[in-house]
Amino acid sequence: MGRIAITDGMSEKAVSILLKAGHSVQQEHYSEDQILQGALLDYDAVVIRSATKLFKKEIEASSSINRGIGFIGRAGVGVDNIDIETATNHGIYVCNTPTASTRSVVELTIGHLIASSRHITSADKSLKGGLWEKKKFRGTEIGGKNLGLIGFGRIARGVANVAIAFGMEVHIFDPFISDTPEGIVVHENIEDLFSSCTHISIHCNLSEETKNLVSLNLISLMPGIGADGVECGNHIVSCARGGIVEENDALEALDSGILASLALDVFENEPLGDSPLLSRIGFHGTPHIAASTMEAQSRVGTEMANLLLEFLDSGKPGASLNGMQI
Repeated sequence: MGRIAITDGMSEKAVSILLKAGHSVQQEHYSEDQILQGALLDYDAVVIRSATKLFKKEIEASSSINRGIGFIGRAGVGVDNIDIETATNHGIYVCNTPTASTRSVVELTIGHLIASSRHITSADKSLKGGLWEKKKFRGTEIGGKNLGLIGFGRIARGVANVAIAFGMEVHIFDPFISDTPEGIVVHENIEDLFSSCTHISIHCNLSEETKNLVSLNLISLMPGIGADGVECGNHIVSCARGGIVEENDALEALDSGILASLALDVFENEPLGDSPLLSRIGFHGTPHIAASTMEAQSRVGTEMANLLLEFLDSGKPGASLNGMQI
């Protein structure tokens, strides 16, 4: 019987799969202090989302010679809250579910793009305030505009397909892609991408190279006039990872009019708290909910449960981020 800790929640279907297989499941969130004090030592595996951080000290406190976790499951895509190198050194498999939430993130990204161009959130607030400001909220179409994608993985490719269906021309910057998709403009450097696009969507991982990547210098390169000649303003969307957009620079760009809108689902510090962004008309946001759909959570849970069963049955999951190094 395996002992599994689920610290940030998991679908009932997934938990049921594990229980029916005869394993013990404890659903409880542990604080950083509790983990550092060895709260995970009595488990064989732990499943986390974004709230739990398993960095070097936490992993070392959760693994010893004869006890502790051998599996870290990230129920989602991003693993910037896990020190994979330390986990590998301790013989701990790290697994995520990279495909389960793709459609959900794609849909929210497109939703933010449309909401930005059509002033949906501002118009909603105005209407609820008893006003009928029809002329004030004249928007622009996303069709006929250039959409720049920073990173071109699964989610970005999904966004590209939908954007093309809306009539956008898709531009990308990703130094790691090996293929050049037909009908998509590939840029050799990020400055050219920003110079060419009035709409930017971020789809890269957070790393030392991408930390504060989207700065005022880059934002200032955006043309403000669409490929169709319409003065649509500049718009940035991120459902990727907080910290890639330099939020103070984006705030300055909003205040100066360089940016017409900024839509974020992710923030450098979460929960967001009392950010000055919240008082800006050109800003709208969501509380890190890109993968929070019933369908995605079901897929994430089922995929993670199957990885756990493989690990607990054979000592090795069918797929992991670091299996080749263990």
